[in-house]
Amino acid sequence: MKWISVIAHLFMTGAPKKHITVYLIGDSTMSIKLTKNYPETGWGMPFVYFFDSTVTVDNRAQNGRSTKSFLNENRWQPVVDKLQEGDYVFVQFGHNDEVPTKKNATTPGEFKNNLVKYITDTRNKKAQPVLLTPVARRRFDEAGRVVGTHEQYSQIVREVAAAQKVPLIDLDAKSKALLQEWGVEKSKLLYNQLAPGEHPNYPKGVEDNTHFNELGARVMAQLVLQGIKELGLELQERVVRK
Repeated sequence: MKWISVIAHLFMTGAPKKHITVYLIGDSTMSIKLTKNYPETGWGMPFVYFFDSTVTVDNRAQNGRSTKSFLNENRWQPVVDKLQEGDYVFVQFGHNDEVPTKKNATTPGEFKNNLVKYITDTRNKKAQPVLLTPVARRRFDEAGRVVGTHEQYSQIVREVAAAQKVPLIDLDAKSKALLQEWGVEKSKLLYNQLAPGEHPNYPKGVEDNTHFNELGARVMAQLVLQGIKELGLELQERVVRK
C-alpha cells in the first residue's frame, strides 16, 4: 500500500526538516548593498545561496551600525518578535563599536553587555545564537604582515562566547590568515578597489580596505560556512548538496 511506502521512506530518510530562519545582524561588512554602491558587497549577500529550501536567510545587517545603535534604532526587537524555536541568529559587530570617534561607538563594557543581551534574548526564544568576530580590514605593515585593527573587540567576542557557551566563528582570525596568504597586492582583489573610470558608481575610483567586492564577499561567506561545519552546527545538514 502507498502509505506503507511513505512510512518506510520516512523511516529510512528521517522526518522532513522543519523550516528555519537564519538572521544576520551586524554592520556594513555583512549587509545588503544598494545598487548605487555596487560592486561593494556584504558577505551576507552570497551567504543566502549556501542553503537548501528548508532555510531562509534574513539579512538585517545595516551599514554603520554598532551593537548599541542596532538596539537603539529598534532593529533588534523585530527580530526577537519573529524568532522561532530552532532559528539561528548570527551576530557580527565590532567595526563601528571600536572607533571612539564614531557616535555609535561602545566602550568594551558596553560591547560585552550588548552581546550578552543578544544571546539572552535569542535563547529565550529557544533559538541558537552564533557569535562572529569582526572580519579583518585589509592592512599590512612594511614587512607585509597583516595588522589587526580591532583586536580588543575581537577578544571580547571570544571571551563572551566562551563564558556564555555560544558557538563562535572567529572570522577575524580566519580572514587575517586569508589576507596573509593572498599577500599585499593580491588581497586588493577582495576589496572594493577601483581605478578612476573603471565603474560608473565610482567615477573617481575608490580605495576601500574595509568593504568587499563580489569576489571578496563570496570568499568571506565561504569562511563563515567553513566555521559552521567546524562547529558541527545542525545548520550544516541544510547546506546545498552538489
